[in-house]
Amino acid sequence: MLTPDERHRYQRHLQLPEIGEAGQEKLKAARVLVVGAGGLGCPILQYLAAAGVGTLGIADGDQVEMSNLQRQVLFGPADLGQPKAEAAARAVQRINPLVQCEVMARRVDVASVRELVAQYDVVVDGSDNFPTRYLLNDACVSLGKPLVSGAIYKFEGQVSVFNYQGGPTYRCLFPQPPSAAEAPNCSVIGVLGVLPGLVGCAQATETLKVILDLGEILTGRLWLFDALSFQTRTLRFARQPERAAINLDSADPADYAELCQAPVTTITPAELAQQLDSEVPPFLLDVRELQEYAEGHLPGAALIPLGSLSQRAAELPRHHPIVVYCRSGRRSAQAIAQLQQEFGFDNLTNMTGGMLAWQEVAAASEK
Repeated sequence: MLTPDERHRYQRHLQLPEIGEAGQEKLKAARVLVVGAGGLGCPILQYLAAAGVGTLGIADGDQVEMSNLQRQVLFGPADLGQPKAEAAARAVQRINPLVQCEVMARRVDVASVRELVAQYDVVVDGSDNFPTRYLLNDACVSLGKPLVSGAIYKFEGQVSVFNYQGGPTYRCLFPQPPSAAEAPNCSVIGVLGVLPGLVGCAQATETLKVILDLGEILTGRLWLFDALSFQTRTLRFARQPERAAINLDSADPADYAELCQAPVTTITPAELAQQLDSEVPPFLLDVRELQEYAEGHLPGAALIPLGSLSQRAAELPRHHPIVVYCRSGRRSAQAIAQLQQEFGFDNLTNMTGGMLAWQEVAAASEK
């Protein structure tokens, strides 16, 4: 039953015959897992909270960075350095204190995904990498959960609903994950700041429709949006039984190998600075892009962009410590996983926080 405060807050929903009090009670009882509290996750969480979805799970292992603020509108300067999942939960509580938040300030991985997804009615994918997308799809297939998926690229976005009432899955549309070189994320290529807001709102819309069993769900259809032309298209695709049957137990583990690696050895910028002053400093590997490297890099660092690692791994020393870094520490972790898995490197350390953290330490030391 709705309380008087809830009836007042959700009055505009109650006025819609298609929703009414019964529909609002469905929203109140719903449990939705949002994976990723970044560009897509922020508008998804805002509108699901405002709509009165009773329980929101928020899973994200990243921290708020200055460059996030251009598009991740739940956060402000006071949140810098804070776990995104925790900062997002605080923002959700400000929007609607009637909503319960369940916070997981860590990335979803192979070890945790089954237990996590089992606790929710709908999964909304706001992640920015293909291993997580395939992992969530396979978990939703295993557990019979609908998956509301969204993705962005520069000025373009897409949304679909997978595994809904026997409909097509993510693998029906995208059978095989692309390589890292074929699918760079927005930290490498950039993205128009408003785009995730538009796509995330579309995901929130589909999530509400799934909960309410309302309208025509985007199952078997891929909605495409181009911000530069402001044109949209909807492509239809069919369920492929063999692909749709792939789940956590039958998938190729290589599809999300980076999500089941052992913890990577890390070093802080301050610790690295001390090592660089030693008699035998480590080999420095920068896995950013050429433009990023030109804007500033650690002295003597070798540049091998993440997408070129497979072709240039032979350039790296096998018997000397290597410290790998990027902008924030994420691509360097991917690089280490790739080098360990494909080439057997065992002398790799990741600099936590990347160049952003290095610059902060350098600025603090100058004061």
